[in-house]
Amino acid sequence: MSGHQEGLRALDHVVLPVWALDEARTRFANLGFTVAADARHPFGTENACVFFSDDTYLEPLAIASREECEAAARAGNVFVARDQAFRFRRGEGASAIVVKSLDATADHERFGAAGFSAGDMLYFERPMKLPDGTETTAGFRLAFASDLRAPDFFLFACQRVNALPANRGSLERHDNGVLGISAVVLSEENPSDFQYLLETVFGQREIEAHSFGISLQSANVRIEALTSAGLNGYYGIASSPRGRGLEAVAVAFRVGDIGVTERLLADRGIAFARHGARLVVPSAAGQGVSFVFEDIA
Repeated sequence: MSGHQEGLRALDHVVLPVWALDEARTRFANLGFTVAADARHPFGTENACVFFSDDTYLEPLAIASREECEAAARAGNVFVARDQAFRFRRGEGASAIVVKSLDATADHERFGAAGFSAGDMLYFERPMKLPDGTETTAGFRLAFASDLRAPDFFLFACQRVNALPANRGSLERHDNGVLGISAVVLSEENPSDFQYLLETVFGQREIEAHSFGISLQSANVRIEALTSAGLNGYYGIASSPRGRGLEAVAVAFRVGDIGVTERLLADRGIAFARHGARLVVPSAAGQGVSFVFEDIA
């Protein structure tokens, strides 16, 4: 995490709406990931997270109670309302990028001043079971950012109100050798139209622009917004845009030994393609987006 609230932000996690947690858990386990226990939110959603040793994680997110979700959305819960809209339009996928925050209230004000506020802040608590079997209460304060031109993608700043142990132990060890998230890849035919949104949320003004899109280096991962030609050229991902607006299409992971990852995928019959030095697993039920494995020291 950036030590200064106004400085460069770090990725916290990526939200992956799925139809069913058990299906997602099976898919992630087959891919060689360790999946945490199911956890319920107080507004009707539930997750089964995949934690990494670089202090990032994936959040496969499902509906535990449709009635509770609908009530929360009607009451102004931005997280649930955006999730419901994403499921209606896209089904499974990656709906949101989340950045670490030391002061979500300040972030909310900053997003509003820049014209990107996605609505009211959200504070919630939920019980959390730690790897050693003990339980604690986790509190979260969220500030939301979006661009109306991108209805199927949003971002939010997440402030942990009571600190949790940084070391999640065995949950951070994965049979596929993944050490952490190296990149989140977005699709849009004119990525520079959304440059200011990404700059604002990540606190990063230095954007690399090239013929295939833009790239932003956050405090811990790179965020790429690429044209369909860029997606195909860099990752071998065929993309047929479903209209304008940012869409999250891939998550890239750092692995310690790409050979270990490749053998696991092959042994388990997981479809993948080699693209240069990368391994690319296309999206599948319970996964939502393409996964890219990179051998990066």
